[in-house]
Amino acid sequence: MIKKSKQKAESKFTFPKTPTGVEGLDEITEGGFPKGRPTLICGGAGCGKTLLSMQFLIKGITEFNENGVFMSFEEPIKDLALNVRSLGFDLNQLIEDKKLVLDYVRVERSEIDETGEYDLEGLFIRLGYAIDKIKAKRVVLDTLESLFSGLDNEAILRAELRRLFYWLKEKGVTAVITGERGEASLTRQGLEEYVSDCVILLDHRVIEQVSTRRLRVVKYRGSTHGTNEYPFLIDETGISVLPITSLKLDNEVSSEIVSTGVKGLDGMFNGGGFYRGSNILISGTAGTAKTTIASYFAYEQCRKKERVIYFAFEESPQQLVRNMKSIGLDLAPYLKNGALQIHSSRPTLNGLELHLLTLRKFIKEFAPTTVIIDPISNLITVGSEHEVRSMLVRLIDMLKLHNITALFTSLNKTGDSLRVDIAEESVSSLVDTWITVRDMEGLGERNRGIFIVKSRGMSHSNQVREFIITSKGVDLLDVELGPNGILTGIARKSNQIRKKAKALKIQSELEWKDREIMRKRKALEANIEALRNEFESVEEELNLLKSTQAFSAKEASINNNKVKTKKK
Repeated sequence: MIKKSKQKAESKFTFPKTPTGVEGLDEITEGGFPKGRPTLICGGAGCGKTLLSMQFLIKGITEFNENGVFMSFEEPIKDLALNVRSLGFDLNQLIEDKKLVLDYVRVERSEIDETGEYDLEGLFIRLGYAIDKIKAKRVVLDTLESLFSGLDNEAILRAELRRLFYWLKEKGVTAVITGERGEASLTRQGLEEYVSDCVILLDHRVIEQVSTRRLRVVKYRGSTHGTNEYPFLIDETGISVLPITSLKLDNEVSSEIVSTGVKGLDGMFNGGGFYRGSNILISGTAGTAKTTIASYFAYEQCRKKERVIYFAFEESPQQLVRNMKSIGLDLAPYLKNGALQIHSSRPTLNGLELHLLTLRKFIKEFAPTTVIIDPISNLITVGSEHEVRSMLVRLIDMLKLHNITALFTSLNKTGDSLRVDIAEESVSSLVDTWITVRDMEGLGERNRGIFIVKSRGMSHSNQVREFIITSKGVDLLDVELGPNGILTGIARKSNQIRKKAKALKIQSELEWKDREIMRKRKALEANIEALRNEFESVEEELNLLKSTQAFSAKEASINNNKVKTKKK
Protein backbone atom coordinates (compact mmCIF):
# COMPACT_ATOMS: atom_id res chain seq x y z
CA MET A 1 0.00 0.00 0.00
CA ILE A 2 2.86 2.36 0.88
CA LYS A 3 4.62 1.43 -2.33
CA LYS A 4 1.53 2.29 -4.42
CA SER A 5 1.17 5.68 -2.68
CA LYS A 6 4.82 6.42 -3.35
CA GLN A 7 4.45 5.55 -7.03
CA LYS A 8 1.34 7.75 -7.27
CA ALA A 9 3.19 10.69 -5.70
CA GLU A 10 6.11 10.24 -8.09
CA SER A 11 3.78 10.18 -11.08
CA LYS A 12 2.43 13.59 -10.10
CA PHE A 13 5.88 15.18 -9.90
CA THR A 14 6.47 17.99 -12.39
CA PHE A 15 9.93 19.31 -13.12
CA PRO A 16 10.17 22.91 -11.83
CA LYS A 17 10.50 25.31 -14.75
CA THR A 18 10.61 29.03 -15.37
CA PRO A 19 8.49 30.13 -18.34
CA THR A 20 10.47 32.11 -20.89
CA GLY A 21 7.52 34.12 -22.23
CA VAL A 22 8.96 33.66 -25.71
CA GLU A 23 6.21 32.54 -28.06
CA GLY A 24 6.67 28.89 -29.02
CA LEU A 25 9.77 28.29 -26.90
CA ASP A 26 7.79 27.28 -23.83
CA GLU A 27 5.95 24.70 -25.94
CA ILE A 28 9.21 23.21 -27.18
CA THR A 29 10.74 23.06 -23.68
CA GLU A 30 7.40 21.95 -22.20
CA GLY A 31 7.22 24.81 -19.74
CA GLY A 32 10.40 26.89 -20.01
CA PHE A 33 13.97 26.81 -18.72
CA PRO A 34 14.93 24.74 -15.63
CA LYS A 35 14.06 26.77 -12.56
CA GLY A 36 17.02 27.79 -10.41
CA ARG A 37 19.50 26.28 -12.87
CA PRO A 38 21.75 27.66 -15.61
CA THR A 39 20.77 27.48 -19.28
CA LEU A 40 23.29 27.94 -22.07
CA ILE A 41 22.27 29.71 -25.30
CA CYS A 42 24.96 29.29 -27.93
CA GLY A 43 25.33 30.10 -31.61
CA GLY A 44 27.20 32.11 -34.20
CA ALA A 45 27.24 35.84 -34.70
CA GLY A 46 23.89 37.41 -35.56
CA CYS A 47 21.74 34.41 -34.60
CA GLY A 48 19.89 36.23 -31.79
CA LYS A 49 21.55 35.06 -28.55
CA THR A 50 21.52 38.45 -26.82
CA LEU A 51 18.00 39.23 -27.98
CA LEU A 52 16.61 35.90 -26.77
CA SER A 53 18.24 36.27 -23.36
CA MET A 54 17.05 39.89 -23.06
CA GLN A 55 13.52 38.86 -24.03
CA PHE A 56 13.67 36.18 -21.34
CA LEU A 57 14.36 38.91 -18.76
CA ILE A 58 11.79 41.40 -20.08
CA LYS A 59 9.01 38.80 -20.25
CA GLY A 60 9.88 37.67 -16.74
CA ILE A 61 9.39 41.22 -15.46
CA THR A 62 6.30 42.17 -17.46
CA GLU A 63 4.42 38.86 -17.47
CA PHE A 64 5.60 36.86 -14.45
CA ASN A 65 6.66 39.59 -11.98
CA GLU A 66 10.20 38.22 -11.73
CA ASN A 67 12.93 40.87 -11.60
CA GLY A 68 16.12 40.33 -13.55
CA VAL A 69 19.81 41.17 -13.85
CA PHE A 70 21.59 41.49 -17.18
CA MET A 71 25.38 41.49 -17.00
CA SER A 72 27.11 42.23 -20.28
CA PHE A 73 30.75 41.59 -21.06
CA GLU A 74 30.60 42.97 -24.61
CA GLU A 75 28.14 45.83 -25.05
CA PRO A 76 27.94 48.96 -22.85
CA ILE A 77 24.60 49.63 -21.20
CA LYS A 78 23.73 52.57 -23.48
CA ASP A 79 24.31 50.54 -26.63
CA LEU A 80 22.39 47.58 -25.28
CA ALA A 81 19.37 49.69 -24.30
CA LEU A 82 19.38 51.41 -27.70
CA ASN A 83 19.65 48.13 -29.63
CA VAL A 84 16.57 46.56 -28.07
CA ARG A 85 14.47 49.73 -27.93
CA SER A 86 13.50 49.24 -31.60
CA LEU A 87 11.83 46.00 -30.52
CA GLY A 88 9.65 47.79 -27.99
CA PHE A 89 11.79 47.04 -24.93
CA ASP A 90 12.19 50.14 -22.72
CA LEU A 91 15.05 49.10 -20.47
CA ASN A 92 15.51 52.53 -18.89
CA GLN A 93 11.95 52.52 -17.56
CA LEU A 94 12.40 49.06 -16.06
CA ILE A 95 15.62 50.23 -14.41
CA GLU A 96 13.84 53.24 -12.94
CA ASP A 97 11.12 50.95 -11.63
CA LYS A 98 13.87 48.91 -9.92
CA LYS A 99 12.85 45.75 -11.71
CA LEU A 100 15.93 45.43 -13.89
CA VAL A 101 19.65 45.88 -13.34
CA LEU A 102 21.98 46.34 -16.31
CA ASP A 103 25.68 45.99 -15.59
CA TYR A 104 28.59 46.18 -17.99
CA VAL A 105 31.82 44.43 -17.02
CA ARG A 106 34.81 45.34 -19.12
CA VAL A 107 37.39 42.58 -19.40
CA GLU A 108 40.81 43.28 -20.92
CA ARG A 109 43.30 40.49 -21.48
CA SER A 110 46.22 42.84 -20.91
CA GLU A 111 44.91 43.63 -17.44
CA ILE A 112 44.66 40.01 -16.41
CA ASP A 113 47.66 38.43 -14.78
CA GLU A 114 46.98 34.73 -15.18
CA THR A 115 48.03 32.83 -12.09
CA GLY A 116 46.93 29.78 -10.28
CA GLU A 117 45.03 31.99 -7.87
CA TYR A 118 42.83 33.56 -10.56
CA ASP A 119 39.14 33.41 -9.57
CA LEU A 120 35.77 35.12 -10.05
CA GLU A 121 35.22 36.36 -6.51
CA GLY A 122 34.91 39.93 -7.70
CA LEU A 123 32.26 38.95 -10.21
CA PHE A 124 30.34 36.94 -7.59
CA ILE A 125 30.26 39.92 -5.24
CA ARG A 126 29.16 42.31 -7.99
CA LEU A 127 26.52 39.95 -9.35
CA GLY A 128 25.31 38.97 -5.89
CA TYR A 129 24.84 42.64 -4.94
CA ALA A 130 22.74 43.26 -8.09
CA ILE A 131 20.59 40.18 -7.42
CA ASP A 132 19.98 41.10 -3.79
CA LYS A 133 19.28 44.74 -4.66
CA ILE A 134 16.10 44.01 -6.64
CA LYS A 135 15.51 40.44 -5.41
CA ALA A 136 16.09 39.12 -8.91
CA LYS A 137 14.87 35.72 -9.97
CA ARG A 138 16.42 35.78 -13.44
CA VAL A 139 20.02 36.45 -14.46
CA VAL A 140 21.69 36.75 -17.86
CA LEU A 141 25.45 36.66 -18.49
CA ASP A 142 26.34 37.81 -22.03
CA THR A 143 28.78 36.45 -23.29
CA LEU A 144 30.89 33.97 -21.40
CA GLU A 145 33.82 34.02 -23.88
CA SER A 146 34.55 37.64 -23.04
CA LEU A 147 34.74 36.82 -19.36
CA PHE A 148 37.35 34.10 -19.89
CA SER A 149 39.16 35.70 -22.81
CA GLY A 150 42.23 36.20 -20.63
CA LEU A 151 42.54 32.57 -19.60
CA ASP A 152 44.54 29.98 -21.51
CA ASN A 153 44.85 27.43 -18.72
CA GLU A 154 42.08 24.91 -19.34
CA ALA A 155 42.21 23.52 -15.81
CA ILE A 156 41.62 26.94 -14.29
CA LEU A 157 38.96 27.68 -16.88
CA ARG A 158 37.08 24.45 -16.16
CA ALA A 159 37.29 24.99 -12.40
CA GLU A 160 36.03 28.58 -12.60
CA LEU A 161 33.19 27.61 -14.96
CA ARG A 162 32.00 24.93 -12.61
CA ARG A 163 32.28 27.32 -9.67
CA LEU A 164 30.26 29.96 -11.56
CA PHE A 165 27.48 27.54 -12.42
CA TYR A 166 27.42 26.14 -8.88
CA TRP A 167 27.29 29.68 -7.44
CA LEU A 168 24.31 30.54 -9.67
CA LYS A 169 22.50 27.41 -8.46
CA GLU A 170 23.22 28.33 -4.85
CA LYS A 171 21.67 31.76 -5.41
CA GLY A 172 18.50 30.05 -6.65
CA VAL A 173 18.23 32.17 -9.78
CA THR A 174 17.27 30.94 -13.22
CA ALA A 175 20.34 31.91 -15.22
CA VAL A 176 20.85 32.26 -18.95
CA ILE A 177 24.42 32.29 -20.20
CA THR A 178 25.25 33.03 -23.82
CA GLY A 179 28.21 31.59 -25.64
CA GLU A 180 29.68 31.80 -29.12
CA ARG A 181 29.75 28.78 -31.41
CA GLY A 182 33.00 26.84 -31.59
CA GLU A 183 34.52 25.14 -34.62
CA ALA A 184 34.28 21.57 -33.36
CA SER A 185 31.98 22.10 -30.35
CA LEU A 186 28.89 24.02 -29.37
CA THR A 187 30.99 26.72 -27.71
CA ARG A 188 34.52 28.00 -28.16
CA GLN A 189 35.72 26.51 -24.90
CA GLY A 190 33.76 23.29 -25.36
CA LEU A 191 33.06 23.12 -21.62
CA GLU A 192 29.93 25.20 -21.02
CA GLU A 193 27.57 22.72 -22.65
CA TYR A 194 28.66 19.99 -20.25
CA VAL A 195 28.06 21.93 -17.04
CA SER A 196 24.78 23.52 -18.19
CA ASP A 197 21.47 21.88 -17.31
CA CYS A 198 19.85 23.07 -20.53
CA VAL A 199 21.52 23.92 -23.84
CA ILE A 200 19.80 25.89 -26.62
CA LEU A 201 21.55 26.08 -29.99
CA LEU A 202 20.70 28.94 -32.36
CA ASP A 203 21.65 28.79 -36.01
CA HIS A 204 21.51 31.34 -38.81
CA ARG A 205 21.92 29.68 -42.19
CA VAL A 206 21.61 30.82 -45.80
CA ILE A 207 20.43 28.30 -48.40
CA GLU A 208 20.11 29.41 -52.03
CA GLN A 209 20.29 33.07 -50.97
CA VAL A 210 17.45 32.68 -48.47
CA SER A 211 18.29 33.07 -44.78
CA THR A 212 16.59 31.14 -42.01
CA ARG A 213 17.13 31.17 -38.26
CA ARG A 214 16.62 27.90 -36.42
CA LEU A 215 16.56 26.80 -32.78
CA ARG A 216 17.28 23.40 -31.27
CA VAL A 217 17.23 22.12 -27.70
CA VAL A 218 20.45 20.12 -27.52
CA LYS A 219 19.88 18.83 -24.01
CA TYR A 220 17.61 19.35 -21.04
CA ARG A 221 18.45 17.52 -17.83
CA GLY A 222 15.47 16.08 -16.00
CA SER A 223 12.87 16.95 -18.63
CA THR A 224 11.57 15.86 -21.99
CA HIS A 225 11.65 18.41 -24.81
CA GLY A 226 11.26 18.88 -28.53
CA THR A 227 14.31 17.55 -30.33
CA ASN A 228 13.79 18.94 -33.83
CA GLU A 229 15.06 22.12 -35.38
CA TYR A 230 12.49 24.90 -35.14
CA PRO A 231 12.50 28.07 -37.24
CA PHE A 232 12.21 31.35 -35.40
CA LEU A 233 11.55 34.89 -36.51
CA ILE A 234 12.95 38.20 -35.28
CA ASP A 235 10.56 41.06 -35.94
CA GLU A 236 9.39 44.27 -34.30
CA THR A 237 8.02 42.35 -31.31
CA GLY A 238 11.10 40.23 -30.67
CA ILE A 239 11.61 36.51 -31.16
CA SER A 240 8.85 34.02 -31.91
CA VAL A 241 9.42 30.31 -32.49
CA LEU A 242 7.36 27.93 -34.58
CA PRO A 243 7.04 24.70 -32.60
CA ILE A 244 4.59 22.95 -34.90
CA THR A 245 6.05 19.81 -36.43
CA SER A 246 3.11 17.46 -36.14
CA LEU A 247 -0.19 17.78 -34.36
CA LYS A 248 -2.65 15.18 -33.17
CA LEU A 249 -5.64 14.77 -35.46
CA ASP A 250 -8.15 15.61 -32.73
CA ASN A 251 -9.31 19.05 -33.80
CA GLU A 252 -12.97 19.99 -33.56
CA VAL A 253 -15.06 19.97 -36.75
CA SER A 254 -18.13 21.92 -37.83
CA SER A 255 -21.16 20.96 -39.91
CA GLU A 256 -21.84 24.59 -40.85
CA ILE A 257 -21.75 25.30 -44.57
CA VAL A 258 -20.02 28.36 -46.01
CA SER A 259 -20.79 29.49 -49.54
CA THR A 260 -18.18 29.47 -52.28
CA GLY A 261 -19.47 32.84 -53.46
CA VAL A 262 -20.25 31.43 -56.92
CA LYS A 263 -23.90 30.42 -57.19
CA GLY A 264 -23.35 27.73 -59.81
CA LEU A 265 -20.44 26.23 -57.88
CA ASP A 266 -22.53 26.05 -54.71
CA GLY A 267 -25.02 23.99 -56.68
CA MET A 268 -22.36 21.39 -57.48
CA PHE A 269 -22.09 20.56 -53.76
CA ASN A 270 -24.95 18.71 -52.11
CA GLY A 271 -24.59 20.94 -49.04
CA GLY A 272 -24.40 24.15 -51.06
CA GLY A 273 -20.77 25.00 -50.26
CA PHE A 274 -17.80 24.01 -48.06
CA TYR A 275 -17.75 22.88 -44.44
CA ARG A 276 -16.49 25.57 -42.10
CA GLY A 277 -12.94 24.81 -41.01
CA SER A 278 -12.19 22.68 -44.07
CA ASN A 279 -9.27 23.06 -46.48
CA ILE A 280 -9.92 23.62 -50.17
CA LEU A 281 -7.50 23.30 -53.08
CA ILE A 282 -8.18 24.93 -56.44
CA SER A 283 -5.63 23.75 -59.01
CA GLY A 284 -5.26 24.50 -62.68
CA THR A 285 -3.06 25.94 -65.38
CA ALA A 286 -2.41 29.64 -65.87
CA GLY A 287 -5.42 31.72 -66.87
CA THR A 288 -8.08 29.32 -65.63
CA ALA A 289 -9.51 31.81 -63.09
CA LYS A 290 -8.10 30.32 -59.87
CA THR A 291 -7.51 33.76 -58.36
CA THR A 292 -10.96 34.88 -59.49
CA ILE A 293 -12.67 31.98 -57.70
CA ALA A 294 -10.51 32.60 -54.61
CA SER A 295 -11.50 36.29 -54.66
CA TYR A 296 -15.17 35.36 -54.94
CA PHE A 297 -14.78 33.24 -51.83
CA ALA A 298 -13.03 36.09 -49.99
CA TYR A 299 -15.72 38.56 -51.08
CA GLU A 300 -18.53 36.27 -49.94
CA GLN A 301 -16.97 35.74 -46.52
CA CYS A 302 -16.40 39.47 -46.05
CA ARG A 303 -19.99 40.13 -47.11
CA LYS A 304 -21.11 37.83 -44.31
CA LYS A 305 -18.96 39.82 -41.83
CA GLU A 306 -16.24 37.18 -41.57
CA ARG A 307 -12.56 38.13 -41.16
CA VAL A 308 -10.35 37.15 -44.10
CA ILE A 309 -6.58 37.14 -44.70
CA TYR A 310 -5.49 36.89 -48.33
CA PHE A 311 -1.83 35.98 -48.95
CA ALA A 312 -0.94 36.85 -52.55
CA PHE A 313 2.42 35.76 -53.99
CA GLU A 314 1.84 37.15 -57.49
CA GLU A 315 -0.18 40.37 -57.25
CA SER A 316 -0.06 43.49 -55.12
CA PRO A 317 -3.19 44.39 -53.11
CA GLN A 318 -3.89 47.32 -55.43
CA GLN A 319 -3.62 45.17 -58.54
CA LEU A 320 -5.84 42.45 -57.07
CA VAL A 321 -8.52 44.96 -56.08
CA ARG A 322 -8.44 46.61 -59.53
CA ASN A 323 -8.61 43.32 -61.41
CA MET A 324 -11.52 41.97 -59.37
CA LYS A 325 -13.45 45.23 -59.74
CA SER A 326 -13.57 44.61 -63.51
CA ILE A 327 -15.79 41.57 -62.93
CA GLY A 328 -18.05 43.18 -60.34
CA LEU A 329 -16.17 42.36 -57.12
CA ASP A 330 -15.34 45.46 -55.09
CA LEU A 331 -12.94 44.39 -52.32
CA ALA A 332 -11.91 47.94 -51.42
CA PRO A 333 -14.67 48.59 -48.82
CA TYR A 334 -13.71 45.45 -46.91
CA LEU A 335 -10.05 46.45 -46.91
CA LYS A 336 -11.10 49.82 -45.55
CA ASN A 337 -13.29 48.50 -42.74
CA GLY A 338 -10.71 45.90 -41.71
CA ALA A 339 -12.66 42.76 -42.57
CA LEU A 340 -10.08 41.87 -45.24
CA GLN A 341 -6.29 41.92 -45.11
CA ILE A 342 -4.19 41.33 -48.22
CA HIS A 343 -0.51 40.55 -47.68
CA SER A 344 1.59 40.45 -50.84
CA SER A 345 5.22 39.37 -51.12
CA ARG A 346 7.49 37.30 -53.30
CA PRO A 347 8.09 33.75 -52.02
CA THR A 348 11.83 34.34 -52.09
CA LEU A 349 11.47 37.02 -49.41
CA ASN A 350 11.71 34.31 -46.74
CA GLY A 351 12.33 30.61 -46.42
CA LEU A 352 9.43 28.17 -46.20
CA GLU A 353 9.45 28.00 -42.43
CA LEU A 354 9.56 31.77 -42.06
CA HIS A 355 6.58 32.07 -44.41
CA LEU A 356 4.75 29.68 -42.10
CA LEU A 357 5.90 31.56 -39.02
CA THR A 358 4.84 34.90 -40.53
CA LEU A 359 1.45 33.46 -41.46
CA ARG A 360 1.03 32.12 -37.93
CA LYS A 361 1.87 35.54 -36.52
CA PHE A 362 -0.71 37.29 -38.72
CA ILE A 363 -3.34 34.70 -37.81
CA LYS A 364 -2.71 35.18 -34.11
CA GLU A 365 -2.93 38.97 -34.39
CA PHE A 366 -5.91 39.21 -36.78
CA ALA A 367 -7.88 36.09 -35.70
CA PRO A 368 -9.39 35.41 -39.15
CA THR A 369 -12.09 32.85 -39.91
CA THR A 370 -10.86 32.44 -43.49
CA VAL A 371 -7.34 32.26 -44.97
CA ILE A 372 -6.51 32.26 -48.69
CA ILE A 373 -3.06 31.50 -50.09
CA ASP A 374 -2.62 32.25 -53.79
CA PRO A 375 -0.73 30.25 -55.02
CA ILE A 376 1.04 27.70 -52.83
CA SER A 377 2.90 26.39 -55.89
CA ASN A 378 5.17 29.46 -55.77
CA LEU A 379 6.64 28.19 -52.52
CA ILE A 380 8.45 25.48 -54.48
CA THR A 381 10.99 28.09 -55.55
CA VAL A 382 12.28 28.36 -51.97
CA GLY A 383 12.34 24.71 -50.94
CA SER A 384 12.66 21.10 -51.97
CA GLU A 385 9.74 18.73 -52.42
CA HIS A 386 10.17 17.32 -48.91
CA GLU A 387 10.39 20.79 -47.37
CA VAL A 388 7.32 21.99 -49.26
CA ARG A 389 5.27 19.02 -48.11
CA SER A 390 6.47 19.38 -44.53
CA MET A 391 5.58 23.07 -44.50
CA LEU A 392 2.13 22.48 -46.01
CA VAL A 393 1.35 19.69 -43.53
CA ARG A 394 2.18 22.02 -40.65
CA LEU A 395 0.20 24.84 -42.22
CA ILE A 396 -2.93 22.72 -42.70
CA ASP A 397 -2.65 21.27 -39.19
CA MET A 398 -2.34 24.77 -37.74
CA LEU A 399 -5.39 26.04 -39.66
CA LYS A 400 -7.48 23.02 -38.66
CA LEU A 401 -6.48 23.49 -35.04
CA HIS A 402 -8.02 26.99 -35.12
CA ASN A 403 -11.05 25.84 -37.20
CA ILE A 404 -10.10 28.28 -39.98
CA THR A 405 -11.55 27.73 -43.44
CA ALA A 406 -8.59 27.78 -45.82
CA LEU A 407 -8.48 27.98 -49.60
CA PHE A 408 -5.29 27.32 -51.55
CA THR A 409 -4.66 27.77 -55.24
CA SER A 410 -1.99 25.82 -57.10
CA LEU A 411 -0.57 26.53 -60.53
CA ASN A 412 -0.12 23.46 -62.73
CA LYS A 413 2.46 23.32 -65.45
CA THR A 414 1.23 22.98 -69.03
CA GLY A 415 4.32 21.26 -70.41
CA ASP A 416 3.80 17.77 -69.03
CA SER A 417 0.20 16.92 -68.26
CA LEU A 418 1.15 13.42 -67.08
CA ARG A 419 3.39 14.71 -64.29
CA VAL A 420 1.67 15.89 -61.13
CA ASP A 421 3.04 19.15 -59.77
CA ILE A 422 4.92 19.02 -56.47
CA ALA A 423 2.61 21.43 -54.61
CA GLU A 424 -0.52 19.71 -55.88
CA GLU A 425 0.85 16.27 -55.04
CA SER A 426 1.92 17.44 -51.60
CA VAL A 427 -1.37 18.99 -50.57
CA SER A 428 -4.08 17.17 -52.58
CA SER A 429 -4.24 14.23 -50.16
CA LEU A 430 -4.37 16.56 -47.17
CA VAL A 431 -7.18 18.90 -48.22
CA ASP A 432 -10.86 18.15 -47.69
CA THR A 433 -12.07 19.51 -51.02
CA TRP A 434 -10.22 19.54 -54.33
CA ILE A 435 -11.51 21.56 -57.26
CA THR A 436 -9.79 21.60 -60.63
CA VAL A 437 -10.17 24.27 -63.30
CA ARG A 438 -8.82 23.54 -66.75
CA ASP A 439 -8.72 24.63 -70.36
CA MET A 440 -11.02 22.86 -72.80
CA GLU A 441 -9.78 23.52 -76.32
CA GLY A 442 -11.65 22.75 -79.50
CA LEU A 443 -12.67 24.25 -82.88
CA GLY A 444 -9.92 26.85 -82.61
CA GLU A 445 -10.95 28.31 -79.25
CA ARG A 446 -10.14 28.00 -75.56
CA ASN A 447 -12.80 27.63 -72.89
CA ARG A 448 -12.75 27.08 -69.13
CA GLY A 449 -14.12 24.08 -67.30
CA ILE A 450 -14.45 23.24 -63.62
CA PHE A 451 -15.08 19.99 -61.78
CA ILE A 452 -14.84 18.62 -58.24
CA VAL A 453 -12.27 15.90 -57.72
CA LYS A 454 -13.25 15.19 -54.12
CA SER A 455 -15.16 16.63 -51.18
CA ARG A 456 -14.86 14.71 -47.94
CA GLY A 457 -18.12 14.14 -46.09
CA MET A 458 -20.31 15.62 -48.82
CA SER A 459 -21.74 14.29 -52.06
CA HIS A 460 -21.06 16.42 -55.11
CA SER A 461 -21.53 16.65 -58.85
CA ASN A 462 -19.32 14.56 -61.10
CA GLN A 463 -19.90 16.76 -64.15
CA VAL A 464 -17.41 19.06 -65.84
CA ARG A 465 -19.10 22.45 -66.01
CA GLU A 466 -18.09 25.16 -68.45
CA PHE A 467 -17.98 28.65 -66.97
CA ILE A 468 -17.52 32.14 -68.40
CA ILE A 469 -16.26 35.37 -66.86
CA THR A 470 -18.06 38.57 -67.80
CA SER A 471 -18.29 42.08 -66.39
CA LYS A 472 -21.01 40.72 -64.11
CA GLY A 473 -18.85 37.94 -62.72
CA VAL A 474 -18.50 34.17 -63.02
CA ASP A 475 -21.36 32.20 -64.54
CA LEU A 476 -21.47 28.40 -64.66
CA LEU A 477 -23.22 27.15 -67.79
CA ASP A 478 -25.49 24.13 -67.95
CA VAL A 479 -23.91 20.93 -69.20
CA GLU A 480 -24.25 20.55 -72.99
CA LEU A 481 -23.70 17.04 -74.30
CA GLY A 482 -22.90 16.11 -77.87
CA PRO A 483 -22.12 12.90 -79.73
CA ASN A 484 -18.49 13.02 -78.59
CA GLY A 485 -18.99 14.31 -75.05
CA ILE A 486 -19.32 17.75 -73.43
CA LEU A 487 -19.64 20.66 -75.86
CA THR A 488 -18.13 24.05 -75.14
CA GLY A 489 -17.83 27.43 -76.79
CA ILE A 490 -18.76 27.52 -80.48
CA ALA A 491 -19.64 23.82 -80.43
CA ARG A 492 -22.07 24.52 -77.61
CA LYS A 493 -23.60 27.46 -79.49
CA SER A 494 -23.78 25.50 -82.76
CA ASN A 495 -25.43 22.62 -80.96
CA GLN A 496 -27.86 25.01 -79.30
CA ILE A 497 -28.67 26.57 -82.69
CA ARG A 498 -29.23 23.11 -84.17
CA LYS A 499 -31.40 22.16 -81.24
CA LYS A 500 -33.33 25.39 -81.59
CA ALA A 501 -33.78 24.87 -85.34
CA LYS A 502 -34.89 21.32 -84.71
CA ALA A 503 -37.29 22.51 -82.06
CA LEU A 504 -38.66 25.17 -84.45
CA LYS A 505 -39.07 22.55 -87.18
CA ILE A 506 -40.89 20.25 -84.81
CA GLN A 507 -43.01 23.13 -83.64
CA SER A 508 -43.83 24.04 -87.25
CA GLU A 509 -44.75 20.47 -88.05
CA LEU A 510 -46.93 20.30 -84.99
CA GLU A 511 -48.67 23.48 -85.95
CA TRP A 512 -49.22 22.15 -89.54
CA LYS A 513 -50.60 18.92 -88.12
CA ASP A 514 -52.88 20.93 -85.87
CA ARG A 515 -54.20 22.88 -88.87
CA GLU A 516 -54.61 19.68 -90.91
CA ILE A 517 -56.55 18.08 -88.11
CA MET A 518 -58.66 21.22 -87.84
CA ARG A 519 -59.47 21.09 -91.54
CA LYS A 520 -60.35 17.41 -91.34
CA ARG A 521 -62.43 18.04 -88.29
CA LYS A 522 -64.32 20.76 -90.09
CA ALA A 523 -64.81 18.53 -93.18
CA LEU A 524 -65.96 15.71 -90.96
CA GLU A 525 -68.31 17.98 -89.13
CA ALA A 526 -69.66 19.24 -92.52
CA ASN A 527 -70.20 15.67 -93.70
CA ILE A 528 -71.88 14.84 -90.45
CA GLU A 529 -74.14 17.87 -90.86
CA ALA A 530 -75.03 16.86 -94.46
CA LEU A 531 -75.78 13.30 -93.41
CA ARG A 532 -77.81 14.62 -90.53
CA ASN A 533 -79.82 16.82 -92.94
CA GLU A 534 -80.28 13.87 -95.33
CA PHE A 535 -81.33 11.69 -92.44
CA GLU A 536 -83.80 14.28 -91.29
CA SER A 537 -85.25 14.55 -94.85
CA VAL A 538 -85.67 10.77 -95.10
CA GLU A 539 -87.09 10.74 -91.62
CA GLU A 540 -89.57 13.47 -92.50
CA GLU A 541 -90.55 11.67 -95.70
CA LEU A 542 -91.00 8.48 -93.72
CA ASN A 543 -93.12 10.25 -91.17
CA LEU A 544 -95.20 11.77 -93.95
CA LEU A 545 -95.75 8.37 -95.52
CA LYS A 546 -96.69 6.96 -92.18
CA SER A 547 -99.13 9.83 -91.60
CA THR A 548 -100.65 9.35 -95.06
CA GLN A 549 -100.94 5.63 -94.52
CA ALA A 550 -102.61 6.18 -91.15
CA PHE A 551 -105.02 8.71 -92.66
CA SER A 552 -105.84 6.35 -95.52
CA ALA A 553 -106.49 3.50 -93.11
CA LYS A 554 -108.71 5.68 -91.01
CA GLU A 555 -110.63 6.88 -94.08
CA ALA A 556 -111.10 3.31 -95.26
CA SER A 557 -112.41 2.32 -91.87
CA ILE A 558 -114.93 5.16 -91.94
CA ASN A 559 -116.15 4.14 -95.42
CA ASN A 560 -116.56 0.52 -94.32
CA ASN A 561 -118.68 1.61 -91.41
CA LYS A 562 -120.91 3.67 -93.70
CA VAL A 563 -121.53 0.67 -96.00
CA LYS A 564 -122.46 -1.53 -93.11
CA THR A 565 -124.95 1.03 -91.89
CA LYS A 566 -126.76 1.29 -95.26
CA LYS A 567 -127.20 -2.48 -95.47
CA LYS A 568 -128.99 -2.49 -92.23
